[in-house]
Amino acid sequence: MGKKHPTVCELCGREGVQTTLHHLTPREEGGTFLPTAYLCMPCHQQIHALFTNKELVLLGLTTVEALRQHEKMKKYLKWIRKQPSSKVPRTKTAKGKKHR
Repeated sequence: MGKKHPTVCELCGREGVQTTLHHLTPREEGGTFLPTAYLCMPCHQQIHALFTNKELVLLGLTTVEALRQHEKMKKYLKWIRKQPSSKVPRTKTAKGKKHR
């Protein structure tokens, strides 16, 4: 039987959410065995909508705290923390395209 994922997002702190495993350093950038974080689906999608895997590494966004401190993520986190945990909002990419 597999491990049960936590129900608290390590990035936004919302409780009672489904979480997915996020490699803080993308696997394709050498992060296969490096630290991971459990993020709610909206936070995980937002990260990948805003940044490429290469940008995550180049910008030093390889920790939960670094992600929280990035200006684009700060705005998003302020908003998502107000959303009910039952809500899975649509994610907009940096180019304005919707991502689901």
